[in-house]
Amino acid sequence: MKLIIGLGNPGERYAHTRHNVGFDAVDAFLEKHQLTMTDEKFRADYCVWHHKGERIYFMKPYTYMNLSGEALLPFMTYFGIGMEDILVIYDDLDLNPGRIRLRQNGSSGGHNGMKSIIEMLGSQSFNRIKVGIGRPKPGWKVVDHVLHVFDEDDSSLVHQAIDKTVAAVEHWIEHDDFSLTMNQYNQK
Repeated sequence: MKLIIGLGNPGERYAHTRHNVGFDAVDAFLEKHQLTMTDEKFRADYCVWHHKGERIYFMKPYTYMNLSGEALLPFMTYFGIGMEDILVIYDDLDLNPGRIRLRQNGSSGGHNGMKSIIEMLGSQSFNRIKVGIGRPKPGWKVVDHVLHVFDEDDSSLVHQAIDKTVAAVEHWIEHDDFSLTMNQYNQK
């Protein structure tokens, strides 16, 4: 059993903004595999994919970014999903657009969605894929940057990063070894 969580904010207002790249990555995976979010539980939309005898859950909390952990913890508890079986996908200001970084533990790095998850789970030890969104332009506040759509130059790079993220998720599902997936998909 596995759970892939994409972080973002619900609603049209936030669709395809930098902060919603986690939602976009989950949506890209679902579209590729002809899956649809059909259920909701614990303030999250989700679906389950039965793949080679394993249940794979995909989840998008609709608690808004800063409360992501409030949807994740009850979901994990209800379905009996362990810490080693989750993968969180989210945006990262410190990575350039087009880059991804896979980690098995670490701090929130100032990301409020990750702060919420770490606080609720009581641990920093879980799988994650950070998708680069770059730093704000001069004169921009971080909040304005993350809640804005990608400009034309960055948009194609981010689509490439989302494709890499989907491939990394597929690799983890197939090989059931996140260390191996990290070795394959972390860019030098």
